Amino acid sequence: MPKPDNRADNVENIQSAINHTIENHNEAEEYLEAHADEITAEAAQDIVDRNERREASLESYREEIQDEAAFIRNQ
Repeated sequence: MPKPDNRADNVENIQSAINHTIENHNEAEEYLEAHADEITAEAAQDIVDRNERREASLESYREEIQDEAAFIRNQ
């Protein structure tokens, strides 16, 4: 028998993921600013690429929170 859908802490979990992703994004930006002249162009581009993926993830997380909010309102 499948478990019932328990979405009670989804918003909290998503918000935690958002906070973690923002923190990683900011740390990567700070690292790049501080060490850009010490790392290879490839390493710098890897950081930029990761941050672009983080930005896409943040957008998805925000959409998920909106979905969860709608679900809660409709209960």
